Amino acid sequence: MFNVNDIKNGMTLIFEDQLYVCLEFSHVKPGKGAAFVQAKLKNLRTGSIVEKRFNSGVKLEKAMITKQQMQYLYANGDDYNFMNMDTYEQLDLTKDQIGEDAKFLKEGINVYVTFFEGEMLGIELPDKVEFTVAKTEPAVKGNTTNNALKEAFMDNGLMVKVPLFIEEGDNIIVSTKDGKYDSRA
Repeated sequence: MFNVNDIKNGMTLIFEDQLYVCLEFSHVKPGKGAAFVQAKLKNLRTGSIVEKRFNSGVKLEKAMITKQQMQYLYANGDDYNFMNMDTYEQLDLTKDQIGEDAKFLKEGINVYVTFFEGEMLGIELPDKVEFTVAKTEPAVKGNTTNNALKEAFMDNGLMVKVPLFIEEGDNIIVSTKDGKYDSRA
């Protein structure tokens, strides 16, 4: 148990029998009335984000989340196979368990698989992933407007908007937070 005033970003907690991670919080002391904590929480099971207001002094239960580093091996239909690099145990996760993060997976990438009391919650990707551009249109001469972008398809099918100078076969870095082009590799 911990006091809500001690909440921090990234902290995991149990509230109303649900498992949450704190994304943002702020301590609010209005001119009238008691102080409170306003928190933006993400449900680790459903992925939904909620705003909660806690009165000062409320006690919350801390959730102990464990993370195991695993390497993504391959996809078999809607199943994704990961291997623990220490024990060589393999784990199959479904597309439903991984969600939107599946589009950033490529063979050999290391991810963290998160667990709560044996229940698999999801994966944590690295901040940036390197991809090879498989298909893109050539740059059109004369199209020099500021920050002109074109569509490029990566070797795993992911579509990313890239600058005009990027060509097929180039390696680029893509942010897994927003799916946007970051830089050349």
